Amino acid sequence: MIADRTPYSKYNLIGDMVTAANVIRTFDPSVVNGAAAEIASVGKLLLTGEGSSRMFPAKSVIAHSRRQGWPCTIATEAGRQSQEYALKDWAVLGMSNSGRTAEVIRLFHDLKSAGTNHRYSVTAMPNSTLESLATSGHVLKCGKEGAVAATKSVVEQALYCRALVEGIAGKPTLAGQLSSLADKFLAALALPIDAEISQKLSRASSIYFAGRNDGVAEELTLKTNEITRKRGDFLEGTYAVHGIEESMQADDVVVWIDPFQESEQKFYDVLVKGVGMTVIAVSSRPTLFPTIQIPDAGDLSCFVQLAAGWNLLVEAGLQLDINIDKPERARKVGNEFVG
Repeated sequence: MIADRTPYSKYNLIGDMVTAANVIRTFDPSVVNGAAAEIASVGKLLLTGEGSSRMFPAKSVIAHSRRQGWPCTIATEAGRQSQEYALKDWAVLGMSNSGRTAEVIRLFHDLKSAGTNHRYSVTAMPNSTLESLATSGHVLKCGKEGAVAATKSVVEQALYCRALVEGIAGKPTLAGQLSSLADKFLAALALPIDAEISQKLSRASSIYFAGRNDGVAEELTLKTNEITRKRGDFLEGTYAVHGIEESMQADDVVVWIDPFQESEQKFYDVLVKGVGMTVIAVSSRPTLFPTIQIPDAGDLSCFVQLAAGWNLLVEAGLQLDINIDKPERARKVGNEFVG
């Protein structure tokens, strides 16, 4: 339970995760108003970035917008592949904590040269290279993170994107939900994790995260690599029972985010009975599997699911007695622009 880890307060990562709840509580959705009005007139928005700056922030709002049936076309792609696309008639939002991410900066150089006039940036550092290439830039309020794995900045980037797409659609609801969401987020961090679950995670050869393509499971897969040093893989939708079971092992673990209820028996038959592995669910309801049961936050539940996943991974990392602040090879700026 992250929120009650006083003996482990030496870890910046735990402090940043708990601070993320206050980031939610104090977020001001009105910071998007100018950009939202401009992007609404364009009607097409590409969300780009690398790693944690893109996975959860971009994919969570794309899923939400599609569920609501909102008219703005929203897509996401990493910076390098985005350079291959015709984006002159699109609005592009580039996200980078440092503002120095090479792939995003090269894309924005190309966009500026091509005359793409709606270029927006979100960074944690003011006066960055990326902000200088944007027609409008926003700087996060969460402050610098002490650990390599990004957490509180991921939450604030996702809040910014959520407020932005609501503003584009003319359906602002976030402001009235932030206090309750912060409470539920913190509650998910404070959930006690059964010792048997954390031990199985710490002993696993691979930790898989299964779930919707809304950024939660994919982002937690990256955090698996950074926090536990374990091999991780994102299994979108029900991919976990469509062939990959052939290479799974009995000591592997699947963490299933918000399971599809009608698919639970299939997962149990194929993975638990067939492979002999452990499946753990993160859900607001009971499931067939050992379940980290979280508060229901409605259409903002993705934030609470993310917090519960962090809780699981920190417990596994502490079981392994490793420095969860500093991976041996991963860097804070994955690929820094030089030039």
